[in-house]
Amino acid sequence: MSCDLSALPDPIRHAAGLSRFLRRMLDCRPWLGEQLAAHLDESVDADAMRAFLAQRGLSADTLRPALRDLRAWTICHVLVRDLAGLASLTEVTETMTVLAEVAIRTAHDLLREALVERYGVPLSPTGWEQELLVIGMGKLGGRELNVSSDIDLIFVYPEDGDTGGRKVISNFEFFEKLGKQLIQALAEVTENGQVFRVDMRLRPNGDSGPLVASFDMLENYFITQGREWERYAWIKARVLNGERWRELEEIARPFVFRKYLDFGAINAMRDLHAQIRREVARRDRAHNIKLGPGGIREIEFIAQVFQLIRGGRDAGLQIRPTLQVLARLAKRGTLSPATVEELSSAYTFLRRLEHRLQYLDDAQTHDLPEGDEDRALIARAMGCADWRALLAELDRHRAVVSRHFEDVFGNPNGEGHGLDDMWAGAEDTEQGAAALAELGYRDPRAAAERLAAIRGAVRYRHLPDHIRSRFDALMPRVVEAATQTRAPDDTLARCLDLMEAIGRRGAYLALLQQYPHALRRVAELAGVSRWAAQFLTRHPILLDELLDDRELETTPDWTAFRAELAAQLDAIEPDMERQMDLMREQHHAKVFRLLTQDIAGVLTVERLADHLSALADIMLALAIPLCWRKIRNRHRDEPKFAVISYGKLGGKELGYASDLDIVFLYDDDAPEAAELYSRLAQRVNTWLSSQTAAGILFETDLRLRPNGDAGLIACSLDSFRKYQLESAWVWEHQALTRARFSAGDAALGEAFEGIRDEVLRLPRDLAELRREVLEMRQKMRDAHAGKSELFDLKHDDGGLVDVEFLVQYLVLGHAHAHPQLTGNLGNIALLRIAGELGLIPADLAAACGDSYRRLRHLQHRQRLNDRPSRVDPDEAAAVRRPVQALWRHVFGEG
Repeated sequence: MSCDLSALPDPIRHAAGLSRFLRRMLDCRPWLGEQLAAHLDESVDADAMRAFLAQRGLSADTLRPALRDLRAWTICHVLVRDLAGLASLTEVTETMTVLAEVAIRTAHDLLREALVERYGVPLSPTGWEQELLVIGMGKLGGRELNVSSDIDLIFVYPEDGDTGGRKVISNFEFFEKLGKQLIQALAEVTENGQVFRVDMRLRPNGDSGPLVASFDMLENYFITQGREWERYAWIKARVLNGERWRELEEIARPFVFRKYLDFGAINAMRDLHAQIRREVARRDRAHNIKLGPGGIREIEFIAQVFQLIRGGRDAGLQIRPTLQVLARLAKRGTLSPATVEELSSAYTFLRRLEHRLQYLDDAQTHDLPEGDEDRALIARAMGCADWRALLAELDRHRAVVSRHFEDVFGNPNGEGHGLDDMWAGAEDTEQGAAALAELGYRDPRAAAERLAAIRGAVRYRHLPDHIRSRFDALMPRVVEAATQTRAPDDTLARCLDLMEAIGRRGAYLALLQQYPHALRRVAELAGVSRWAAQFLTRHPILLDELLDDRELETTPDWTAFRAELAAQLDAIEPDMERQMDLMREQHHAKVFRLLTQDIAGVLTVERLADHLSALADIMLALAIPLCWRKIRNRHRDEPKFAVISYGKLGGKELGYASDLDIVFLYDDDAPEAAELYSRLAQRVNTWLSSQTAAGILFETDLRLRPNGDAGLIACSLDSFRKYQLESAWVWEHQALTRARFSAGDAALGEAFEGIRDEVLRLPRDLAELRREVLEMRQKMRDAHAGKSELFDLKHDDGGLVDVEFLVQYLVLGHAHAHPQLTGNLGNIALLRIAGELGLIPADLAAACGDSYRRLRHLQHRQRLNDRPSRVDPDEAAAVRRPVQALWRHVFGEG
């Protein structure tokens, strides 16, 4: 009996003209048209589906027809709304996903109940009830199910054991029976059709493996047999029922998401894609919009490869829906916003087209039709003028996807390299030296001997084959990249240090292999700065920072950085080891970005120091609450605790390798305060200075606290004030001129600043002050007396320390009359203020400030190449002269 379409609303009639499946459903289910019309203005959710099933009185006999009627109603409802322009792509895929969830849970619960009646409840050896967890894979797991999709499932249960009924069977047998019945309830084709085709091939060992697996079986499989393509498949895995899903996720997560940056995933997924392409070509399915060139699968691969690469270190990428993953990749700068916009637009277009192909006959197809009638229907359903117009839009999207896919997965080393033979024969140093000489190396024999030593080393010969092949592909490119720098010999030596350091770490080799511009950046950095090369060699994870030039050129947003890092640290609470590593990794990454800007000439020494000091303040601020949470018996939620920085950090002149001179203060009257804050101070110090797998944050120096090494590690505010006013030496007041509140309780920080101001403004006898300052300066000279003929930029007369002592003397001697000198403004600004006040000649103050800036620049240059802070006296003669002149003016000696 055919349905009278004229009696139905326009959207239903319109859809029926585009879908033979809808017409069949309306004809064979007389109730369907009225049901569709009644709910046309709203989407179908889980509650509506459960209500639909409840009306049919679920039982063992009615389960199959009820589920099939639910499927017919749901798919026809979403079909009509979609073709009428009432449903978004998200509504379509979400509705189909919810349909699968409701069907699976309903069937599971009814079938389990019957099995329990027969065999009893499945129990663990300790008596805990066991459950079958149904894992949705693929588009079901990602909440992206299409309208005529099969569903990929895996069945897992927690623990082995036996049932507790009169007829005892093993838990494995119980859940195997339940799994088979569930598949049959969903996939069996009856006179009412089927609910979903069920594909179980993604389970461990595929078709040859058992239908169900315990947690232990699954974990052992992941460890011993899990393959790369299975990591890709498990990204979208989602448990659809049961209470012990968190345990299952903990088993799967380390298999899917590596702790390191896994750039080897690119090669693995490139190989998987090549297999798919070969299969498509074999079956002549170039017009398959899912698997063909520029199709849905390529977009999914782009999104998921970055999840595999970075997901282990960025929990925010451990999500499932493709469009959401792409959006997060744009937010993180992994893909450009323009790229993500194009891929998202293509994905939406392709998924809409996929659904319209399937609406025709409810067939699981992704192939474009060949008949003119079907082509016309699809073009109309897509809102295109004709088939040619649709193909033009489709080709445009597929071309965009193919371009972006090639950008990500293209093999830049697919062809050989002109220096392959040189590297293959590297142990012949004569031949190697000749080749290197032609490339422009100044000492080709030394370079050839180094290459020969690497090639002939036991460590190289014992590399796994897949890693050695990557190493072999890179070495000729390293040799070539070094020739593009000003000092090829130095560059090559530093790059080879890095290559030896990462030689067994395939992920880093894969990164350099996949991204040739990153290798070029390594050579550029190594050629300019020995320290940068060493830093990269110690922390090769920073190679990842070289992939996005935009990020390296961006001015740091410290407020946003602090908020994001704080959120990441909170997300992995209470994993202290991972928190410590994360802070180190983020600190090293920021330092490296500043380093690249520094080397590029974007930052002045002063601006660099400001950034490094701001970064250190953030690390201190984040460490305090993390350490406080781990103190037992703490008496308040927020500690009344502060970190006071001295020296380079206090003066905001921090360098790359500077240690932190810090003092810990607290202001708390609780009886247990002294003990608690001492423990907190010790924890913070350990947090900063401990060596972990990711390195250390900072070396720290706590000797500037009251009474130095003999004093308490954390000092109360009152004790600090009393000490400064009554017991401190002049040199401690000198140090206080460069002290500031860096992190912790803001009110306590303000109180410290008040004490500092009070102490610095004490009236002092200038003659006595001069004597003590000069005595301390002489002690420092004696401690650093050396026989070098070179000029020590820091310690020799006219160097940096002289400028610092001059400023400290002027502040301590005159701040009582001129409070503006107490500001923590830096030495150059304080010299200028002293000149403006007439305390020293203004022109000499300016010249001395310029000298201080130039001395810091020379010191910074030396440190970038890991050299001592000494230069030829002639180079520094003009720079030291104003400093020496001001010293004579102030102290009358020199």
